[in-house]
Amino acid sequence: MRRWLASIGASPAEQTGSDGTATAGVASSIELIVGLGNPGSEYATHRHNVGYWTVNRLGRRLGIDVKKHSGVASTGEGSYRGRRLVLAKPRTFMNRSGDAVRELARRYRLQPQQVLIVYDDLDLPVGRVRLRARGSHGGNNGMKSIVAALGTQEFPRVRIGIGRPAVAGEPSWDPEVVAGWVLSNPSPADKQLLDAAVERAQDAVIAILDEGIEAAMGRFNAG
Repeated sequence: MRRWLASIGASPAEQTGSDGTATAGVASSIELIVGLGNPGSEYATHRHNVGYWTVNRLGRRLGIDVKKHSGVASTGEGSYRGRRLVLAKPRTFMNRSGDAVRELARRYRLQPQQVLIVYDDLDLPVGRVRLRARGSHGGNNGMKSIVAALGTQEFPRVRIGIGRPAVAGEPSWDPEVVAGWVLSNPSPADKQLLDAAVERAQDAVIAILDEGIEAAMGRFNAG
């Protein structure tokens, strides 16, 4: 964590706790929102791309066009309540999401706590939305890459449940089964649930920007 902070310089927005360590979730600190997914039309409707869906719709909601393309990400730059806000979708494919997030954080001179990640979660029921201020990657390959690239788990995230595939009525952790599940289109019923979840995820992102991660967690993680 200290190596990362030293490598990009301290941000004016960085907040510290009573023990001197950086804290996550200050309302005004988030400046980069990254939705995970895979680039290309062949992946656009897959479960794995709900992070992309969220950023696309959030961009329309906030009037930020995510149309600037580079080798690592598609981005849109704007502002929210007078503060810079960047929306991004990595173009490095899911398993190398960390390469894009690290480059974007360096480009905009941001601390990890100023980066909010939106992604799909196999272990949440379809359509469930949950917020976390920090934590492990939870088995998501994109998050594994980001944690490794940033060298810390101390960044906020919004998780959108896509459910876990079942084989013979039992949840499966088989890599081939899981890959086939995340890289496929949801059923019509699940698509309806995921569309509603993406709307809720947008509301959660706005709440984080307005209130901070801890307050938003209190509202969106209830029930």
